[in-house]
Amino acid sequence: MPDGITIGTRLRALRRWRGMSLDELAGLTGLSKSFLSRAERGQRTLDRRSHLAALASALRISESDLVGGPHLSADPVQSAPHTHVPALRVALQSNSLLSPATDRARPLPDLAAALRSQIEPLRRACDYTAIGALLPDILDELHVHVAAPADEAVQRQALELLVEACVCAAFTAKNLGYVDLAYVAANRAMEAARFLNDPVQIGKAEFLRAQTMPKTAWDRVLLSTERAADALEPHVNGASGHEVLGMLTLSASLAAASVRDGERAEHWLDEARRIAARVPDEPLANWQSFSATNVGVWDVTVGVERGVAGAGVLELTGAVREEKLGRSSRRAAYLADVGRGLARDPRTRGDAVRWLQRAERVAPQRIRNSVAVRESIAVMLEQARVASQGRELRGMAARMGVPH
Repeated sequence: MPDGITIGTRLRALRRWRGMSLDELAGLTGLSKSFLSRAERGQRTLDRRSHLAALASALRISESDLVGGPHLSADPVQSAPHTHVPALRVALQSNSLLSPATDRARPLPDLAAALRSQIEPLRRACDYTAIGALLPDILDELHVHVAAPADEAVQRQALELLVEACVCAAFTAKNLGYVDLAYVAANRAMEAARFLNDPVQIGKAEFLRAQTMPKTAWDRVLLSTERAADALEPHVNGASGHEVLGMLTLSASLAAASVRDGERAEHWLDEARRIAARVPDEPLANWQSFSATNVGVWDVTVGVERGVAGAGVLELTGAVREEKLGRSSRRAAYLADVGRGLARDPRTRGDAVRWLQRAERVAPQRIRNSVAVRESIAVMLEQARVASQGRELRGMAARMGVPH
């Protein structure tokens, strides 16, 4: 099936393929017929996780069937990162903890330095092209050290480094649209963490699995993150443990919002705020940016998932100290979420374009490959009436491969 301009156009084709009426689909999903009709005509966005999960479940399809696979365009910034995905896939699928696919590796301190001084800054900057050029070799070499270590201490360090390398691999694959590969990376992280038998490392892997599970199963994501948080909490005795526990609670909050359980979502956000008070508010130094500032960022994400729009989204931004996020992946995601929320209200669509453009400037490779941002841009194109706004939208659309 060819890609449509919006997810709604794909929805219409898939609904008709299933021989289902709008009334039937509305009854199965709990979404109104008028909302679905407008979405199919490109007049309402389908970017909320709960909506996509409900539609995919009702139509008995995968989320990828509904949103489409990676959308490649002629823009090199958008498309170049995809050229490294095959090598990343080979590194993850050809290695195992007991059987590395290669027999040579740099000394472990060199690999640790490469992850710390090269890969981590590139991950924060969402430079997937540069990551793709370096990470496959590092994954290969870490598997060599895990399988044939000089001693137990070396093996433990190699396994810990492998967990972090898999975190980077999973988010790179996920943000480029390769959800199957992201889950392979998450499972490898879990294998390494369980080999270590370290509660904090297992917590990291549980967080990663939650981020890469099929989004038609948000109830399972919620259950797994709640269980993981409960399992980790008794073992937390340092900053890193609090940061991992905090990210699990934030994941649980988003999952609760995605199953439309607002009270549970607020509960887990409150838990995250409590944990954040125990770590420095330094998102650029903490694991996965967990901090009071990052809890504010996730409050926006959860709010947008729950349907907050327009001025309500801007009100949520008041709790975010954006300058603390630097030029990072978290900042780009935050700006994009605000832009998507603003795009839902006709009175703030002009502001939405500006927020989305700011997100693009912070992390162009991530934003130009974002399904959710692509959907917002495509729907706003359908709605555009002001000439200047239309020109700005068409510029972003061209860079993202959206027909315009």
